Amino acid sequence: MDTAAFGHWEGTTLVLNVLGTPAAKRDAIGKPKGAQLKISVTAAPEDGKATDHMVKFLAREFGVSARHIEVVFGRTSIHKQLRIASPTKLPAVVREHLPPLPAPTA
Repeated sequence: MDTAAFGHWEGTTLVLNVLGTPAAKRDAIGKPKGAQLKISVTAAPEDGKATDHMVKFLAREFGVSARHIEVVFGRTSIHKQLRIASPTKLPAVVREHLPPLPAPTA
């Protein structure tokens, strides 16, 4: 298992490389595809609206507020990088493929 395929930790921030699918039937976190994690959202790909919807969806999935998710690049592209600050929960696919949140140092 390649534990760094689609994401990694930078301190308590999770960095994810995402392959987005807009206008899907449902919001869902899919399986890794190469060095990206597939994420589908129901919003249409118009002026970054699908990305905004994705951020709100992922905020619920990772137990953070939307303001704790930064779109590093790809706001209007299917290829994105997101930074999620201090997630309080991890979806199953992330737990399976990435190491757990690093323990705080004393």
